[in-house]
Amino acid sequence: MKGSDRPLCEAYDVALLDLDGVVYIGRRPVPAAAEAVAKARAAGQRAAFVTNNASRTPSAVAALLTEVGVPAAPEDVVTSAQAAARLLAERLPAGAEVLVVGGMGLRHALYGEGLRPVSVASERTAAVVQGYDPGLGYGLLAQGGMAVARGALFVGSNGDLTIPGGDGPPHPGNGSLLRVIEGATGVAPVVTGKPERPLHRETIRRTGARRPLVVGDRLDTDIEGAHNGGADSMLVFTGVTDPLGVLTAPPHHRPTYLAPDLTGLLVPHPAAAASADGHRCGGWTVRRDGGAFAVTGSGDPYDGLRALASAAWSAPGPPPADGLAGALRAIGLG
Repeated sequence: MKGSDRPLCEAYDVALLDLDGVVYIGRRPVPAAAEAVAKARAAGQRAAFVTNNASRTPSAVAALLTEVGVPAAPEDVVTSAQAAARLLAERLPAGAEVLVVGGMGLRHALYGEGLRPVSVASERTAAVVQGYDPGLGYGLLAQGGMAVARGALFVGSNGDLTIPGGDGPPHPGNGSLLRVIEGATGVAPVVTGKPERPLHRETIRRTGARRPLVVGDRLDTDIEGAHNGGADSMLVFTGVTDPLGVLTAPPHHRPTYLAPDLTGLLVPHPAAAASADGHRCGGWTVRRDGGAFAVTGSGDPYDGLRALASAAWSAPGPPPADGLAGALRAIGLG
């Protein structure tokens, strides 16, 4: 992890914000998110809203953001459908026929890139693009399988195996549905959404960001995507990741900064300093002895988490979860 003497909204020109679990959950606003985005914007930081959800158009996403208190225009939104359409436009001639195994978000994006979305495969079908759609049925999956088997380029908007299931268990995501066509044809799709690079490239192209900060709640999409794109990242704990998960994460899932929520954009982030006496941040010191972690001090629990992360990541290999659980309780995050 890094430290920043300035608030992150001043140190980075554009915040690339994930949506579900960061700004809203379903259609409910995440507490403090709207106010934090407004204050970051007032400080000069632009916000781009980056989503793997290919089912909604940018206009629909912007409307939902505005509904939860974060005013947004369609041009503030970048979707995995747009990244997929961009990749297809780079590989296919203008007006090429693309079978859409998904919803209106994909169709809208393809039209925007000068391609022709269709719902029935033909000998002219140059590509198949698949994205999450809750109404997706067997017939369209079968059409996609036939086109891919004939040699059509196969593109997936994102590879998330699950999506949030509200108050219940997770539901199958687009990554699970992609396996239907892949299993039937033996052809793996080119995936464009997080953590793959096409969506990050599309976001940088659309925003012109020179010093972007990726903000998300998932290690395997948001944070890994930041690593793949060479960008710094901030993990928030308003979504699916808990403190133990980040402490035991492999290197490519480790964020640059940690924050409880989007208010982390508004403050400096102290760096954890390692010395012979241990790993220090704020008023906390963490000493590591093999798989044991001794915590002393007091203060902001997230300073304690930064010190603990520094200690946990100081040796190769995953640190033991048992030793970390007690240390998290000691700093008040267990």
